[in-house]
Amino acid sequence: MTSSNSNSSREVSLERKTGETAIKLSVNLDGSGAGKRDSGIGFLDHMLDLLAKHALIDLTVEAKGDLHVDDHHTAEDIGIALGTAVDRALGDRAGVRRYGHFTLPMDECLVTSAVDMGGRYAFEYNAPIAASKIGTFDSELVEHFWQSFAVNAKCNLHVLLHHGSNGHHISECVFKATARAIRMAVESDPRSDAIPSTKGVL
Repeated sequence: MTSSNSNSSREVSLERKTGETAIKLSVNLDGSGAGKRDSGIGFLDHMLDLLAKHALIDLTVEAKGDLHVDDHHTAEDIGIALGTAVDRALGDRAGVRRYGHFTLPMDECLVTSAVDMGGRYAFEYNAPIAASKIGTFDSELVEHFWQSFAVNAKCNLHVLLHHGSNGHHISECVFKATARAIRMAVESDPRSDAIPSTKGVL
């Protein structure tokens, strides 16, 4: 995977190429939700639009994947690329809030997402979707996307569905709640420009 930083340390562009996918991705943690999402998977593009808008990050994704097989590799590799970009954009994590959490209602659904951008991976996910498909999209890929993100963003991510039944709504609720948690965690802390750890390093 190759990447580059712009003049701002919170902007990263990278490319990830494997035998299954070719992805170009750029992220700006101090954005407004701008950018274009073109994964070749309509439902995933919709979720990435929600992520960018509610996290207030600029996000551009261009992906070519082996969709003739299924959506798995493309969704997974975009999660990997996005997590990697966020990790690199955060740098040493000095001056950020580090922690973020949000409980988000959407129609009959309620989801809480909590994140620690502390440089270590942990993932707990309890947001089951009863239906195996959301349109043509495998619903299990919602969880897998976020796991791939968390591993590569080097963060703790906990997602909990309190209640909900519609698969589309649950997925949207997860993406929006997690986006809001990420927004809180990566925002600059107006009271401190230090690394947010008693260790002095993350």
